[in-house]
Amino acid sequence: MPASKPVPVPEPAPAPVPRSGPRRGTGAGTVLLPSAGLLVALGVWWLLTSVLTVVHPALLPPPGAVLSAFTATPARFLEHTGDTTVETVAGFALSTVCGVLIGLSLAASPLLERMFTPLLVAVNAVPKIALGPLLVGALGWGQKPVLTMVFLLCFFPIVLSTATGLTSTPADLAELARSLDASRWQTFRKVRLPAALPQIFVGLKVAMPLAAIGAVIGEFQAGESGLGYLIVQAGGVGDVATAWVAIILIGLVSILLYFALVLLERFALPWVRETTTRD
Repeated sequence: MPASKPVPVPEPAPAPVPRSGPRRGTGAGTVLLPSAGLLVALGVWWLLTSVLTVVHPALLPPPGAVLSAFTATPARFLEHTGDTTVETVAGFALSTVCGVLIGLSLAASPLLERMFTPLLVAVNAVPKIALGPLLVGALGWGQKPVLTMVFLLCFFPIVLSTATGLTSTPADLAELARSLDASRWQTFRKVRLPAALPQIFVGLKVAMPLAAIGAVIGEFQAGESGLGYLIVQAGGVGDVATAWVAIILIGLVSILLYFALVLLERFALPWVRETTTRD
């Protein structure tokens, strides 16, 4: 009999070569790149106001004038910053609780969704600044109308993201839960809620800057302290540098709160970064 030919043995596939580039959001770039962007913005600001003088100082004073206004009374600015931060965080927390609960209700009942979604859209479309005088008349001056303004401005993205996330469970995960004969509560706790959390955090990150905006608008209308109140007081006497210090501090507060929420998302959902990529 003729000798049988040897069967070729396939060579093992080469191991994938790990990417050598740094992961997004890690390393020195996390600090250096935002710092470089800040320096560029400061350079453009200085160039427009101090060298080219194309912007009138009554609209945008030079960086040195703004820095001098801050260093003259830093304690006052920090006190107002603390008040605005507390109102922003408290209003955001209230919006998160109510928004998630409303989103859960809409996702659990198609009837409720059809009944109340148009109403929620209408409430969101109303210019919130128009409600300021009404809130003052109903709630008086102080934190109550400010917190209400924060709630009205930022709860809708949380409702929308929660309802969208809970009604967009991947079909294979839902089928797996059914095949394991899981109860509705087990399916919600083990499948639907974890799958919806990335979408919910998207709504939270959209709502966080809106919460700071709502706090400032509320302070414009009814505040007794805070950075919005300080802007109104400084604008009334033509102190543009003080107003710009308050504006910059509002931006810094928003940045810090936003990235605090990003860090919370990374700690709460570590599997998201491992299973997703920008490429």
